[in-house]
Amino acid sequence: MTVPYTLTRAGVLMTPEPGNDLEAEGVLNPATGHTPDGQLYLLPRLVASGNVSRVGLAAVEVKDGVPVGVRREGVVLAPDAGWERGKNNAGVEDPRVTWIPSLRTHVMTYVAYGPLGPKPAIAVSADLREWKRLGPMHFEYQPDLDTDLNLFPNKDTVFFPEPVPGPDGEPSYAMLHRPMWDLGWFREGEGVHLPAGVTDERPGIWVSFVPVDLVTRDLRNLVHLRKHRLVAMSQYPFEELKIGAGPAPLRVPEGWLVIHHGVTGEQPEGFDPTTQKVCYAAGAMLLDPEDVTRVIARTPEPILVPETEQERIGTVGNVVFPTAIEEVEGVRYVFYGMADAAIGVARLDRLP
Repeated sequence: MTVPYTLTRAGVLMTPEPGNDLEAEGVLNPATGHTPDGQLYLLPRLVASGNVSRVGLAAVEVKDGVPVGVRREGVVLAPDAGWERGKNNAGVEDPRVTWIPSLRTHVMTYVAYGPLGPKPAIAVSADLREWKRLGPMHFEYQPDLDTDLNLFPNKDTVFFPEPVPGPDGEPSYAMLHRPMWDLGWFREGEGVHLPAGVTDERPGIWVSFVPVDLVTRDLRNLVHLRKHRLVAMSQYPFEELKIGAGPAPLRVPEGWLVIHHGVTGEQPEGFDPTTQKVCYAAGAMLLDPEDVTRVIARTPEPILVPETEQERIGTVGNVVFPTAIEEVEGVRYVFYGMADAAIGVARLDRLP
């Protein structure tokens, strides 16, 4: 099976506002969602001087059915919690928002850049404006992995929009994520610690689950993830360094469509993106709707690569980083970060 989906650029949606210190180092990697009145909103990562990130809110302006710009409405999440700040760093970064109809809730997964580096966290909202932190994610100990997933930095977290069968068949909410196994960032000389059964050091896409009944009982149980499984590793040349999930998975006739990023180039140790000499491109894979740990098809070539000036030149050059999908007047659009500095939009089409 092939993945019959393509991306076609539709334009630049948002660039840093001149004179706005909250955006001095870029606007990028947005989440999206609709307010109760049906208005489409962007929730961009806003990077202020000193590399401090916040999550903003901006109404998407549409012309002739195409998103063309935004109207800013302020900041909805800032690194105000102690665990979102270190002595020399702070940030709430790279939000992904999934509207989960069965919970009637927007679920934001984001990266808290705190004392121990990037750790994943969850916040929830009914209207996109007021967000309640559920706190850092907790990955339940799993003896067969012979490790504690909570030890590791983790990024690219995003929930499926509806329950799926868990590994034991139990209806569950599922979340994709990307652990990083090198602990040398935290303790010099500690190096890479791989889970049992994993032989490739490169970061790949994992999935973890929460039973529906636990979340129905108490929404705070969304942070208590279990039954961790590896979904996909780098396989093709455009994914040589690593892969990571992008927007919330989209249910399509073939299964669950996951738009992901693949990275090539040179990536020094640490989390400073400006030291990287890399290329981020977008690919796609299809997951089995009866078993989301199983990839049934993926693109051997990227479906979007950095080509325009905004994608090639920025805080980190040569980056397209898809993070959200929305339908506008019957057409699906993917919103993506451009060179860690601006936000673009591309049309998502299904091949005949």
